[in-house]
Amino acid sequence: MADEEHVLVVERSVLEDAGLSQGLMFDVTPLLDAIFRPGVPRFMPRSRAETDPTWKQLIPYVIMTCDSRVLTYVRGRRAGESRLVGQRSMGIGGHINPGDDLPLFNSDFRDAYAAAVRREVDEEVSVEAGHSDQVVALLNDDSTEVGRVHVGIVHLWRLATCAVGKREQVITQMTFMTPTEMRAVRDSFETWSQFCLDGLAALRAEPQPPAVDGAKRGQW
Repeated sequence: MADEEHVLVVERSVLEDAGLSQGLMFDVTPLLDAIFRPGVPRFMPRSRAETDPTWKQLIPYVIMTCDSRVLTYVRGRRAGESRLVGQRSMGIGGHINPGDDLPLFNSDFRDAYAAAVRREVDEEVSVEAGHSDQVVALLNDDSTEVGRVHVGIVHLWRLATCAVGKREQVITQMTFMTPTEMRAVRDSFETWSQFCLDGLAALRAEPQPPAVDGAKRGQW
């Protein structure tokens, strides 16, 4: 019998104390500080995490932009989350597993998480373009069965060129779309992507200069 999948989770109460709310949250610093506090994140059997809303599974949600367009795709039948099959998405990424070798109890956790995100993306698509990586929001949707047990860490990758290919069969109908094209088919997108589409202008806003104390939105 195969070992059960374990996924990275954070206790809901920790996120709520840091300001968790419904929808997109652009003030990411207090939430990231809470998530990455030593001893807070942990691995849990996925079967328990999927049915216990007192925990939130951490999902890197990477949005890739090229010029004025956004990478989108449709989740195929082999998607790990069967409840999202057939829906269009603009987020690449997925659950973080123990194999990502995250050092949960030291100060390098953010760097290790960033490396895990790159590995997760690399499993699904091949990005042959230079790019930047910025955490621009957290995403929460407690109105759906899937959303109640997940929280998204929204990354924005600004690609130098649109050189992206698919690696997994779960990625189908992959294409770059303009905001106008996406809005025309908004109902075909999964709920998280609908939130991101509605907040796309804010998500794609250029980073602000560092504050006097060195703080910066999405800084690792």
